[in-house]
Amino acid sequence: MATTHEIKVERRTDEGKGASRRLRHAAKIPAIVYGGELKPVSIQIDHEAIWLASQHEWFYSSILDLSLGGDVQKVLLRDMQRHPFKQQIMHLDFQRVNENEALRTAVPLHFLNEDKSPAGKSAEVVVTHELNEVVIECLPQDLPEYIEIDLSELAVGDIVHLSDLKLPNGVSIPELKLGKEHDLAVVIAKHGKEEAESADAPAAAEVPASKVTKKDQK
Repeated sequence: MATTHEIKVERRTDEGKGASRRLRHAAKIPAIVYGGELKPVSIQIDHEAIWLASQHEWFYSSILDLSLGGDVQKVLLRDMQRHPFKQQIMHLDFQRVNENEALRTAVPLHFLNEDKSPAGKSAEVVVTHELNEVVIECLPQDLPEYIEIDLSELAVGDIVHLSDLKLPNGVSIPELKLGKEHDLAVVIAKHGKEEAESADAPAAAEVPASKVTKKDQK
């Protein structure tokens, strides 16, 4: 079962850009909670607490307990707006979670034992992580904070696909239901020479505009 984390919030009564600016000057973050059978609710949260939480991976992939004066609602973070250059969170969107309904969300991938693998030990092999997260579907009680991939046996030429991931009970990858062409590569171990040749491959030659004939323009 996934770990939940409590975040204290307050109800927000003032709306509009001016009210949001005043909140931010007071070190608060305007936010909204929506979804389920309840109406959307505008809330405000202490910026420092959220800023600290945002430094952790779990904040983006775990079920959060929003506590409003003792009333707790289970939610997932769905959107975060950051200031373009300041270390400031501008707005947050949370979606309510129904414990009896499957949810779909992205969770991070943790790559284990790569340095101990035959590919990882070889200076001539380049290991690339094609994906760093994966979209999964499960009931809230089965939501993992991350999915581990053991690469201890990874050798040159190996490709780890989505279908190779060992998922916790009750967890599935919706992408795999769409067909074999959606079984994406997650990790690839290539010989360094192959990687270099691929990078150095010449692009298709472009025909200069001056070489286009009248026949070509028809």
